[in-house]
Amino acid sequence: MALTLILGNKNYSSWSLRPWILLKMLDIPFDEIVVPLYGPDSKEKLLQYSPKGQVPVLKDFDLTVWDSLAIMEYIAESFPDKKAWPQDKADRANARSISAQMHSSFDAIRNTLPMNCKKQMKFTDISADLQQDIDEVCAIWQHCLSQSNGDFLFGEFSIADAMYAPVVLRFDSYGIEVGQLQQAYIDTMLALPGMQQWIEAGKAEEWAIEQAEI
Repeated sequence: MALTLILGNKNYSSWSLRPWILLKMLDIPFDEIVVPLYGPDSKEKLLQYSPKGQVPVLKDFDLTVWDSLAIMEYIAESFPDKKAWPQDKADRANARSISAQMHSSFDAIRNTLPMNCKKQMKFTDISADLQQDIDEVCAIWQHCLSQSNGDFLFGEFSIADAMYAPVVLRFDSYGIEVGQLQQAYIDTMLALPGMQQWIEAGKAEEWAIEQAEI
């Protein structure tokens, strides 16, 4: 295999972070190409890599996979020995469910708290919709972590943790208050060498996306 991951700005692109951190955590070699988003030629550049013209995109020789969750499913299928999903059938079903929920839900978190590795503040303008999303994420983490035999949602790091990695960054950046168990999870995720590498790369970027700067 010859994997290349096409990413958006590391400071902002939450969808790009997900497969990137999974590949890092599973110690799977890959090359990466960063395409700055929302520039005058961004769409044109991205269309060279996938028909949708969005990030992330995974290239494996002539094969193209786009969409974060589809990419991670491809990784899980291609490297079964890496155990990208939990090995227990019930845990695997739960991990897939909360990953799909993250993929399709939590619009208030996405729209109100854009991912920004450079941001450190105490966000206080929390609407009812945002609080509902925060509470729902915290409930998911509480349920998984209380039954986990490790530091991650299902013991070992899995696709489920990769799916929630951008939320970890958002909660930290905006000073969102969570319970003790959830904060321990945030601290564990932030301490990962891969997460630290991503954050530092994001902070070093000079590109700015105005709509992500609140």
